[in-house]
Amino acid sequence: MSNEPLAVHPLTFVRQSRGWGKAEFARLMQAHGKSLGILLATNRTTVWKWEQGQEPDSDAQRVLADLLRIPCEQARGKGWPYWLPVWEVTALTAPWTETGTDEALSDLVESGRTDRRGFLTITGAALTGLATSWVEAPSAFASALNGDRVTDTMVSTIEQRIATLRTLDDQLGGVRLLEQARGDLALITGLLNSGRCTDTTRIRLYALAARVSHLTGWMAYDAGLRSAGQRYYVGALRSARTAGDDAFGAFVLAEMGVHVSEAGRTAERVVLISTAISHAPRGLSPSAQSFLHLHKAEALSRDGNHQQAGQALNRAAFLWERRTAGEKPDWLDWFGEAQLKSTEGKVLLRSGQVQRATSALEVSVRQAAPRDRSVRSSRLAEARLAGGDLEGALDAANHGVELLEGKVGSVRALEQLKKFSARLEPHPSVPAVREFHERLRALAVEH
Repeated sequence: MSNEPLAVHPLTFVRQSRGWGKAEFARLMQAHGKSLGILLATNRTTVWKWEQGQEPDSDAQRVLADLLRIPCEQARGKGWPYWLPVWEVTALTAPWTETGTDEALSDLVESGRTDRRGFLTITGAALTGLATSWVEAPSAFASALNGDRVTDTMVSTIEQRIATLRTLDDQLGGVRLLEQARGDLALITGLLNSGRCTDTTRIRLYALAARVSHLTGWMAYDAGLRSAGQRYYVGALRSARTAGDDAFGAFVLAEMGVHVSEAGRTAERVVLISTAISHAPRGLSPSAQSFLHLHKAEALSRDGNHQQAGQALNRAAFLWERRTAGEKPDWLDWFGEAQLKSTEGKVLLRSGQVQRATSALEVSVRQAAPRDRSVRSSRLAEARLAGGDLEGALDAANHGVELLEGKVGSVRALEQLKKFSARLEPHPSVPAVREFHERLRALAVEH
């Protein structure tokens, strides 16, 4: 299981989704076991231990599987806790056709608000298999469904709404805008399901669905809803494939890697970004190629391969210098020097080059939009602390707190600041450290 701060055991999700408290669940287990001729001594403490990582014995798992109507053979084959019914995602099983994409988008609109409480639901073979499916999937279009006509003006209006939403996200963070993004995705999905339009308009709608699904997933991730964010990203990948936009599909695969690497599954991120680069369109612009190689540098760095990470970083910088005016796709209009310096700083810091990392991160924070500054301030604080500059580290961290106290809403930024806070344990008697801890605690309570 993931060790990320928001992670909760899958059994907790199963129990809470059915409205069972720990004590009630324990009584249900005892009663159901008795009906099967299995005597269990399950109590509230037993359930707590299971949700803290202790594996139930075979009798308890047999009773639970029967209670949840899951075949015992299936439970034994998958092993604890992976047989629990939390990993079913329609977008992974639906066919890679227009109908399959419609099904996946409809499922997102209906259930995308459900987050598996912070643990990643798409990992391992399911995740790498998704990347392979994206490569092999056909782009299929069927005739428009009966319904009202979808005009070019309607689609253009939605496109403008999404562009505005992306800009607001940079300023305010995903927490405050997530519901609006979900509403836009529901609108587009409704048009796809019931609207009457030309094939050209329909392709534009699928391309829009890809953009909005990705943006919604990004906002969910920024709000700390990791599982929901993944599901939206899968919807984006499918929609991009249906629209024939493999450049955006490669972008989404790269973004999906961020989720898994932050959950400690660094090798899976390397697979995702390698797939994205290998199968991206040949005519991809230099700036888009730079973006992908920058993700490769970060993936390799997190996986401990610092030499290859440095090579990928140099490749990203070289490609960025080759860019020309107006060649960036619309989904990369936010990408620039600040992002390059941010990744450069992280890669250098992990390889032990503290001074160079600090310089790069200072540039990144200075040039970033408010929400990104709130996240990167903690990274800069970490670098300065590693260089022995406690005062400078606290200055950077307090800047991040100040942004979150104001207009920025980002659970991700708050979690990064908490991680930095733990690094201050060797300095408990420093007044400025105590003040920072108090300020961060007050912020955590508000959020």
